[in-house]
Amino acid sequence: MEALEALNRSLFLAINATPATPSWLIDTALVIANDLIWLVPLALVLMWLSGDARQRAVAIRACAVTLLALGANQLIGLAWPHPRPFVMGLGHTFFAHAPDPSFPSDHGTVFSAFVLTLLLGGMVRTGLAALVVGVVVAWARIFLGVHLPLDMIGACVVSCATCAVAAPLWNACGAALTRFAVALYRALLAGPIRLGWLRP
Repeated sequence: MEALEALNRSLFLAINATPATPSWLIDTALVIANDLIWLVPLALVLMWLSGDARQRAVAIRACAVTLLALGANQLIGLAWPHPRPFVMGLGHTFFAHAPDPSFPSDHGTVFSAFVLTLLLGGMVRTGLAALVVGVVVAWARIFLGVHLPLDMIGACVVSCATCAVAAPLWNACGAALTRFAVALYRALLAGPIRLGWLRP
């Protein structure tokens, strides 16, 4: 475990920015680290509003898997509250962040759960595009000093485990959950749907 932690810290220091890093690169990384996460809910909304029945089912499954994975993160953080780099006095940090447990990364979990669900749902091109964005976000959060590399690897492991655990549950009740969500959507937004502003 000590060797793994030493490797984790060494990789972090190799990626982490320094005061000598150009300001334009820091500013770019700040946008990537803090704002690109919003592409996930935006993609889910677009999948729901413009997608077919299969894409809507994938969107619901992605939401469910992501929420379960984030819940698992909270339990892991309570059981093993690994400190963030700046709490340990390691490297340099370029934006304020709460000193909560760093492992696993919630940002990494959101992207990895989303990517895995897309790939399992047959949306390969969208999944691969999301994978590229997720990797860049993971890099930016390490680069800016709020996460360690193993936080991101841990996020992928949690998402994989959650997908595996959720698979039989989804097979059993995913279709019913999707039908319920579609019925609720049609009831709540009946007016705009009737006017043709939204897809039924």
